[in-house]
Amino acid sequence: MTTRHSRDDVVATALDLLDEHGLADLTMRRLAAALDVQASALYWHVPNKQSLLALVADRILERARPVEHDLDWPERVRAESGALRDALLAYRDGAEVVSSTIALGLGASAAWVRLLEATATSDATVDERELAASVLLEFIVGHVFREQQQSHADALGAAAPDRALDRDPDGGRVFSFGVDLIVDGFRARVGARA
Repeated sequence: MTTRHSRDDVVATALDLLDEHGLADLTMRRLAAALDVQASALYWHVPNKQSLLALVADRILERARPVEHDLDWPERVRAESGALRDALLAYRDGAEVVSSTIALGLGASAAWVRLLEATATSDATVDERELAASVLLEFIVGHVFREQQQSHADALGAAAPDRALDRDPDGGRVFSFGVDLIVDGFRARVGARA
């Protein structure tokens, strides 16, 4: 007898399969087999694979640790950026899933909102804050995507032995420096207007 599954079951199982096998091997057929249902049964919960991936992306981002709201805005931006990076790194191909979801406009807006709210106490206009949140999110996702690709290449022994970026093996220094550059540039831009 086949067990009925909820949408939450489908998303949780998809996230487990993503983490175990990677995005390339997360297929609707594999997901159906893991749930012991026919692939067509999945379409009761999601209309297509990209919609499923949007739900997976949202689940990945929901797991970003909470950040203190009473920090000054530069520290809150840094803390939010780090929390989002950690959430993406927690799942194999997490950045790729989130990136495609953002590109298609299907989800992952919670990350952007967190970054936008982190700048709430700055003297920036709403438009500047929205642009800054977009730039930060693109940097975070892009940086983690590169980290995860490098990790896959290393695991397969396919990485070039002499890479310039290896001066920062875990990506933390480059990430922190990049966030600082964005924060400092944003602060300078807003301060110059004042």
